[in-house]
Amino acid sequence: MSENTTTHDKLPIRMLHDRVLVKSDSPEGERRSGGGILIPATAAVGKRLAWAEVVAIGQNVRTVEPGDRVLYDPEERAEVEVRGATYLLMRERDLHAVAAERLEGSEDSTGLYL
Repeated sequence: MSENTTTHDKLPIRMLHDRVLVKSDSPEGERRSGGGILIPATAAVGKRLAWAEVVAIGQNVRTVEPGDRVLYDPEERAEVEVRGATYLLMRERDLHAVAAERLEGSEDSTGLYL
């Protein structure tokens, strides 16, 4: 192992501007329907959004916090590997919805629950 590799593996990371780092809830590929039917990854379906958990946010992000669950379009993402784990990097404006306990009872809440 070179000295540079060891040094870079231990550097702290700070998100910039309006960027959001999330960890996807479900792996890519096969999935199951609500009734338990296995749907292969090759099945043609309409545009399907996915949920993920926010891990880190940039200083200009205003609507989400680490620990929130967000709805995003899997086609509008960039993957990054940090310390062996795969994360998704996106802009705040690419998020479609936020689910968090802190939103309960707020005026813009839909009344729907996950």
